[in-house]
Amino acid sequence: MMYPRLKLAKNLLRKDGVMFISIDDGEVAQLRKMCDEVFGEGNFVAQLVWERAFSPKNDAKFISNSHDYVLMFAKSILDFTIGRLKRTAETDSRYTNPDNDPRGPWSSSDISVKTYAAANDYPIKAPSGKIIEPPAGRCWSLSKKAFLERLEDNRIWFGPNGDNVPRIKRFLSEIREGMTPTSLLFYKEVGHSQEGSQEVKKLLGDQGVFDGPKPVRLLRRLLTIANTDKDALILDFFAGSSTTAHAVMQLNAEDGGNRKFIMVQLPEPCDEKSEAFRAGYQNIAEISKERIRRAGKRIKDEKSASSLDTGFRVLKVDSSNMAEVYYTPDAVKQEMLFDNVDNIKPDRTPEDLLFQVLLDWGVELTLPIRRETMHGKTVFFVDENTLAACFDIGITEELVKDLAAYQPLRVVFRDNGFDSDALKINVEQIFRQLSPETEVKTI
Repeated sequence: MMYPRLKLAKNLLRKDGVMFISIDDGEVAQLRKMCDEVFGEGNFVAQLVWERAFSPKNDAKFISNSHDYVLMFAKSILDFTIGRLKRTAETDSRYTNPDNDPRGPWSSSDISVKTYAAANDYPIKAPSGKIIEPPAGRCWSLSKKAFLERLEDNRIWFGPNGDNVPRIKRFLSEIREGMTPTSLLFYKEVGHSQEGSQEVKKLLGDQGVFDGPKPVRLLRRLLTIANTDKDALILDFFAGSSTTAHAVMQLNAEDGGNRKFIMVQLPEPCDEKSEAFRAGYQNIAEISKERIRRAGKRIKDEKSASSLDTGFRVLKVDSSNMAEVYYTPDAVKQEMLFDNVDNIKPDRTPEDLLFQVLLDWGVELTLPIRRETMHGKTVFFVDENTLAACFDIGITEELVKDLAAYQPLRVVFRDNGFDSDALKINVEQIFRQLSPETEVKTI
């Protein structure tokens, strides 16, 4: 089940993109091997450990499992740059200035290493006069010349009494912006499974409508270390309750970004005995959609971000809009030809046809769509003049000329939608005269 999805996911990733996969103990070993095959072992970034529970389960048969894993693979490890975490008051408080260094607060780190090099094995004389050798089996990380340079620059710390093992000073003012992420995702920092459930309950007003939703803070952390830019596109093809969409909208509200999301969720039916079904949700996709609606409204209210775009479109996979022909030419009888006068399936709406055209022409499905009535017919304008479409029957020459006056880049009609055969033949000539840059198509 996972292999074809992983292959597709890799193809969809941009060059500097990354993929996260949440998995438990039971499947992580197999998944790691599969990802190594699909992405390549060299594109493995990390195996993150998420502390999803904070109290033991006393009914566990052997060990109460309190964590899940999140595998992280890059499309191309050479093109990926890790996102850094914001510094906090707690992390900055670890930097002090006991020697009143004019460069400000600093912390110290060990300068001995396990990788032995004879050139870096030398005695150091502390300010107190004490001679200090590297620990057994280790050597200094700095050559003697590099050590003396740092000593001269007051970057070596021997402790308050001047007789401790030397350590190198690292100044808060000189460190890179943000902190390096760690592989441990503690619940105090990214939330736990109960927090995820409470978030869904607060939004949907029902307890237990969705089992095991991820907390928003966890997805926010993943978006940060993925180093998403403000115009990134985030895809979650196991959307569940759409925590990912919630996190993306929240991040946009905080930094003014315009990130977009695609949530993929099969309409898996809810059990008729479940809380979700009793709350009126027929399937998981309905839960996902309702959460996005309510989360978007709440974020706009809480952040006072009235201009924040929290809208979304729901698209469903279906068969072609075009009528299917199951017969070979020699099997078609004359009386059957009338069944094929209209090449569009009878149950398809103008919106169905419009989105098929958008896909065929490679037009973004998120562009604004405006509906107008012209000469009694419904006309769609996509992104103003990017595309104009009318799928009604009985299109007149007057309507065609009025559409040409808009000078759209593309225009599309229904194949049998024209008022006469003569108009169908002449429609391209009309646009060539009134809007020569317009591309004309019929379906």
